[in-house]
Amino acid sequence: MLDAGDQAPDFSLPGTTAAHPDEVEEYTLSATLTQHPVLVNFYVFDFHPACRENLCELHDLSWFDLDADISVYGISTDSTYSHGEFARQEGFEYALLSDNDGSVAESYGVLADEQGGHRRTARRAVFVVDQDRTVQYAWVAESPAEQPEWEAIKRAVDALK
Repeated sequence: MLDAGDQAPDFSLPGTTAAHPDEVEEYTLSATLTQHPVLVNFYVFDFHPACRENLCELHDLSWFDLDADISVYGISTDSTYSHGEFARQEGFEYALLSDNDGSVAESYGVLADEQGGHRRTARRAVFVVDQDRTVQYAWVAESPAEQPEWEAIKRAVDALK
């Protein structure tokens, strides 16, 4: 797993949002970082109860939805079609990206060989990446039900402003 101080691997992934659940766009970390830092939130599956709780908590906090100084990417190995429906049902205003082969999760050190009978899925993890692609905050769960400490993440984001 990447730690604070490590260089975040760049990536380009297809994704969608609740505002346009049927439209797939390409999201590139380095391009977004030219504008502002990024919170990268890996999760296991769309519609999984623990993942729904994780992403809904992030959405319900509204810290990042209202903050033009940071972008949020939710990343799992599910398809953009699944992401579109999940985003639509939950009203997520941030992008859900499809790492369909697990290569981005692997580059961040959070790829699980198997979870719940599914191969090559992302473990739940959060990274705050500054505009120099340096990881300022890193957290990874031991189990899919474990939730991050959102206040610590908020402090890491606030320190970048």
